[in-house]
Amino acid sequence: MAKKAYPLRINEDVLKAMQIWADDDLRSVNAQIEYLLRSALVKSGRVKLTRKQSIEIIDDQSP
Repeated sequence: MAKKAYPLRINEDVLKAMQIWADDDLRSVNAQIEYLLRSALVKSGRVKLTRKQSIEIIDDQSP
C-alpha cells in the first residue's frame, strides 16, 4: 500500500493527547492517527478491512 504525505493542521491539545496515546500504544503519532482513521472508516462502513493493514474502499456512488 503506497503512502501519501498530507499536511495536517491540528489543535495543540489534541496533538498532545494523541502523542500520549501513541506513546502508550508504542506507535508514532502519524501511525496512531492513521490507525484511528482506518478504524473509524471500517466502523462507519465506508471501507472494508481485507487484511490487517489493507482496506477496500466502498463507493456507494458507483453506477
